[in-house]
Amino acid sequence: MEMTGERRIEAPRDIVWQGLNDPEILRESIPGCESVDRTGPDSFQARVAVKLGPMGAKFSGKVQLTNINPPASYTIGGEGNGGAMGFAKGGADVALEEISPTETLLKYAVKAQVGGKMAQLGARLIDSTAKQMADQFFDRFAARVSETRPTHEAELPPGVEPTPAPGTEVGDAPAESRLAAATMVAAPRLADPVAGATGPLQPGTPTSDKPQAPARRPASAPASISLLSLIPGEIMGLPLTFWGGSFLWLILLVVLFLYG
Repeated sequence: MEMTGERRIEAPRDIVWQGLNDPEILRESIPGCESVDRTGPDSFQARVAVKLGPMGAKFSGKVQLTNINPPASYTIGGEGNGGAMGFAKGGADVALEEISPTETLLKYAVKAQVGGKMAQLGARLIDSTAKQMADQFFDRFAARVSETRPTHEAELPPGVEPTPAPGTEVGDAPAESRLAAATMVAAPRLADPVAGATGPLQPGTPTSDKPQAPARRPASAPASISLLSLIPGEIMGLPLTFWGGSFLWLILLVVLFLYG
């Protein structure tokens, strides 16, 4: 089986190169990958679950990097065993071309050989599955390394210092004046009202350090007193209507007694 291709990746070439040598990024990018462990400076050991048509198996393999030319290219060689499913071995040449400081072109050429039951499935199924896994790998890998790319701030040429926009009064001022001007931006203007002890102060309003006495409230007029308010509402716990009725009955009895 042979397969070639290329992929544009929105990341600097150094970041892409680091990703191709990072076991964690490779594990997250390879479809069905369960683990990728570094066994040496230029070697890895991986475990991948692969499904080909109706068959599925887990492959354990070893990968060795050769012809290393950082950050431009290297060669991957390895083999994996899938038990009853069969085996696979081969290699790939990987090259990185810098398109721009933020974009890289990755080219690859793969040559692989399969055996066992996996080889009985036919070359067409094997090729289509390998192409699908490669597309998934590069989609995940490109997204992963794009997250790790650094954000560079604009750099000025040596000996050049940042200056304010042309046409401003601060442009030709020394550094001390620029600092003072930047500080005054946050200071209140004279035309702005300033809160005082008794309210906002306008420009030109005299101020005093002595605390001001609180304003006095105007004296209220004395409330009028009604004579009815002086009469109690109850006498000995009984309402006035009771005593008034009793007094009328008493007068009535006196009149009947005198004239009866």
